[in-house]
Amino acid sequence: MTEFIFPEDFAWGAATASYQIEGAYQEDGKGESIWDRFTHSRGNIVNNDTGDVACDHYHRYREDVVLMKELGLNSYRFSIAWPRILPDGKGRVEQKGLDFYKRLLDALLEVEIKPLVTLYHWDLPQKLQEKGGWENRDTVKYFNEYVQLMYRELGDFVPRWVPHNEPFVVAFSGNFLAEHAPGYQDLGKAIQVAHNLLLSHGMAVKGFRESGLNGEIGITLDLNHVYAASDSESDRLARNYCDAFNNRWFLDPIFKGKYPEILMNLYQEELNKIEIEDKDMDIISQEIDFLGINYYSRAVVSYDEDSFFKYKQLAPQKSEYTAMDWEIYPEGLYDLLKRLNRDYTSKPLYITENGAAFDDQLTEDGKVYDKNRIKYLEKHIKAAHKAIRDGVPLKGYYLWSLMDNFEWAYGYSKRFGIIYIDYENKQRRILKDSARWYQELIAQNGLKDL
Repeated sequence: MTEFIFPEDFAWGAATASYQIEGAYQEDGKGESIWDRFTHSRGNIVNNDTGDVACDHYHRYREDVVLMKELGLNSYRFSIAWPRILPDGKGRVEQKGLDFYKRLLDALLEVEIKPLVTLYHWDLPQKLQEKGGWENRDTVKYFNEYVQLMYRELGDFVPRWVPHNEPFVVAFSGNFLAEHAPGYQDLGKAIQVAHNLLLSHGMAVKGFRESGLNGEIGITLDLNHVYAASDSESDRLARNYCDAFNNRWFLDPIFKGKYPEILMNLYQEELNKIEIEDKDMDIISQEIDFLGINYYSRAVVSYDEDSFFKYKQLAPQKSEYTAMDWEIYPEGLYDLLKRLNRDYTSKPLYITENGAAFDDQLTEDGKVYDKNRIKYLEKHIKAAHKAIRDGVPLKGYYLWSLMDNFEWAYGYSKRFGIIYIDYENKQRRILKDSARWYQELIAQNGLKDL
């Protein structure tokens, strides 16, 4: 029998995000977010879905915590909706919103599930977007005020903080590709947004140190390992461009205090228009306690002279793919973890998201037989174990996602959860086979191959 047993203090968790699960978008004084506005504009989301109700977690959080406990989770990663706390993004505090998260934290701690709290998972207050959003440097100041409020109000209950989730997606999917809120197609805007997000991250870390709170603070980046399609010099150059765009534009400022030169040269025209102050990099590169990694797939690229970024991404034909058309490549997780530990940090690493969407079907007997998800998870968890065995300081794994939810531009058409949400039957929760599999894995702290 082969065993893949993890360290005794390993964090086994699952992750969610506020807009994707909470619903209650106008309740108890919550302000409008950019995602409320974006989804209410027809044509932006598959089937014109919105997060107005989502999984109704705002009203059913106690039931969801019971399910977390049943699964054996020892940690839960969730995000706080900024406009639920500060409806205008600044100024007046909505106590009812604050009380909701205090109740959620109480419920988690009561059953000994440690919270990992993300302070920004994309739902910017619409009032701030109307003042320029993340392109406006003032938003950095307002975010810092919000963060400081959260430290004061929730600091005694939260052992681990993530100010930002996937700033790449916020900057480029929202402001360059127009796939996400607020829906712009402007490279200069995206670069300014990326810089301001990184600056606000650094200020959040600085503020955390000054607060004297116990606990840890890090950041969660969506990262992938980039492979050249061939060993040719041009394909290797394509790999370097893709790696700089996907990974290094955020890794390098945090860990090395500078942006990657290969993109600084490419972005020269845009950089002449944006606001970067001399001391910004000192703030951005504040030392963090851990790095969170969201990994779903790899990138395989070849050189493309006609592309602005000098590469095109390929879809290997012999590979398996998820319902998102993302290649299943667990070896990429191992290679990424090794690379991060070698090139960037000896600090603890956490896999803060990993999972897959498949076309799950609820059977007549009320079951969801998602063997393909179990297979996906098993392979990636084995890759994570191999990284630990080879010296990577990986300290936890958070499955994406605890439950099916609003999958951004795809609405409810894609299911990532290990808990099935029956949207047509009052958001009924049903444990999929993958949930029972994960429950067993946590109970034995790993995998045992017969």
